[in-house]
Amino acid sequence: MSEHPITKILNENRLEGPNFNEWLRNLRIVLTFDKIAYVLQNAPPHTPLAENGVAYQKHKDDDTQAKCVMLASMNSQLQKQHENYDNAASILLHLTELFGERNRNVRFTVVNELVKTKHVRGTPVHQHGLKMIGLIEQIQDLGFELDAELSQDLLLSSLDDSFSH
Repeated sequence: MSEHPITKILNENRLEGPNFNEWLRNLRIVLTFDKIAYVLQNAPPHTPLAENGVAYQKHKDDDTQAKCVMLASMNSQLQKQHENYDNAASILLHLTELFGERNRNVRFTVVNELVKTKHVRGTPVHQHGLKMIGLIEQIQDLGFELDAELSQDLLLSSLDDSFSH
């Protein structure tokens, strides 16, 4: 059986923990392509009664596929931790609890440093610029996009008064 071309995205971006936001973005791409992303948010029909039977079975099958994609795209430690979860949504909820808040705290710390960092007169502007760019890239790596103009404004506002012109 050959590999599905789009799952290569997840194979190259395995969930390790700190890369949760990037992994989740890629997971949503893969599940959307397979037309099964809905299982992450929608509960299955309540019972497999005759009138719901087909919909219930489709949801169950799609959920199993999504769960397998999720598990296959995690490191082995996370796989073992989540392999007995009932469905894809419960895995995602637990991963969000584990890594989502941690990323939020890390992002807050980096943003705080970014807005407080000021160039000291007499020190190399180049080093200061590299530090600011590094902080902006860290924020983006955590899943929060800063557009180019805002990034430039943050960098320029961090310079000392001798650059005010």
